[in-house]
Amino acid sequence: MTADMTHRTAAAGMPITVAWLAEHEDNLIALRRDLHAHPELGRQEHRTARVLEERLLAAGLSPQRLPDVPGLWCDIGAGVDSGGPVVMLRADMDALPLADVKDVPYRSTVPGVAHACGHDVHTTVALGAGLALAEHARTHPLPGTVRLLFQPAEETMPGGALDVIDAGVLKPVTSAITVHCDPALDVGTIGLRSGPITSAADAVEITLAGPGGHTSRPQNTVDLVYALARLAVDLPAALSRRVDPRSALSLVWGQIQSGTVTNAIPRTGKLRGTIRTLSRETWEAAPELVERLAEQLVAPYGAQIAVDYVRGVPPVVNHADVVDAFGAVVDAVFGHGAATSVAQSLGGEDFGWYLTHVPGGLARLGTRTPGGPTYDLHQGSFDVDERAVGVGVRFLSAAACELLDRSADPVGPDDLA
Repeated sequence: MTADMTHRTAAAGMPITVAWLAEHEDNLIALRRDLHAHPELGRQEHRTARVLEERLLAAGLSPQRLPDVPGLWCDIGAGVDSGGPVVMLRADMDALPLADVKDVPYRSTVPGVAHACGHDVHTTVALGAGLALAEHARTHPLPGTVRLLFQPAEETMPGGALDVIDAGVLKPVTSAITVHCDPALDVGTIGLRSGPITSAADAVEITLAGPGGHTSRPQNTVDLVYALARLAVDLPAALSRRVDPRSALSLVWGQIQSGTVTNAIPRTGKLRGTIRTLSRETWEAAPELVERLAEQLVAPYGAQIAVDYVRGVPPVVNHADVVDAFGAVVDAVFGHGAATSVAQSLGGEDFGWYLTHVPGGLARLGTRTPGGPTYDLHQGSFDVDERAVGVGVRFLSAAACELLDRSADPVGPDDLA
C-alpha cells in the first residue's frame, strides 16, 4: 500500500466500504428482499430495471437502458473516452418459473415465480459495489472505469448476454467479473477456480414421425414409441463412446412425449433434454455429432427424424490473472483462509459468452449460515444468509479496484477493504 493509500484509508476512519456499508447495508438488504418478493422471468425484468435505474439516478449517476430488452448499464469513474481500463461488474436479474415455498416476510408475491438461484443477491451486490465506488470516486478518482451491467434473461437459452454483446455494451470492456451464490459455502467464504468453472449447456429436441398404426401390428408401421425409447437410451450411451470421457459430456432427458391411448401407435413423439460438457472443444463439436448419431440410431426403425439443437452457453473459463487478482483481494479484505478452491460445476452460466471476448472471472459467493442448512439452487426453498450481501459488495468493489490497479497503480484492494 502506498503512503497515499494509507492516508486515504486512515482519513476515512475505517476501510472505505466498511464505512459505506455501516450506513447502507440495511438498505441493500431491504432492496434484496424487495427484489425477492417481486421476481420477474427472463426478458420481463421491467420492474427490476426501473428500481435499479431509480437508485442509480438518485446517486447522481447516468444509467443507460439496453435498447431491446429490459436491462441497463452505468459507468463510474474516468469514462470510456479516457482510454483507461474498463472493468465490467455483471449482475443477472431474472428469476425462475418455480413456486416460492419459504415462509418468510419477503416470500415471492408472484405465483409460480421465484428467485431460486440468487439473482436478487447478485443484483443487490453489484448495485452496492457500484454505489460504494461512485461515492469513493468523488474524492479519489479511479484509474479507469467501472461499468455496472444489469443483464436480463440469464436463465434462458442462449441467454441475455448475447443481447448485451449485440448492443455494443462489451466493446470498451477490458475485463469482466461477477459473483454467483454458492449455498455449499459458508457466508464470508469466496470460492475461486482458475480455468473452467462452469459447464457448457445446450438444449436438444428430437422429433420422430411415422404413419402410426395399431399396436397389434407393429410390423406394418413404424413402432414409434419403441424407436423413441431406444433413442432415449442409446444416444447418451453412444455419445459416451464417441467423446473423450475427460470432457464429461452429459446428455440427460427432461421430457419424453408420445401417444394418447394404449392401443394405438402414435404418429409423432418428442425427446427434450440438455447437453452439458466441461470442454469448449467438445461443446463446439457436439451439435453435428448429436445429429449424426441420432439419425444413425433411428434409421433401423424407419422413423423420420428432426433434430433441433439449441446452442446455449459456453463454459465460463476464468482467466488465471483475474483469479490471481481475486485471491489477492480476498486475502487483503477478508484475511487468509477466506478463499477456497471450488470444483468445476456442470451448471451453465451465460457469463461464459463475455469471456469469449474479454478476460474475466466468476467467483462463488458463500451464502450458507455456518452450521445451518444447505439449500440447493433452483429449488423453491432456496434462501441465503443475508450477510452475504455485504461480503459481496466488499469483494466486487475491491476486485474492480485491483483490476484497475494492475493497469494503472493509484487504487488497490486495501483501499476498499
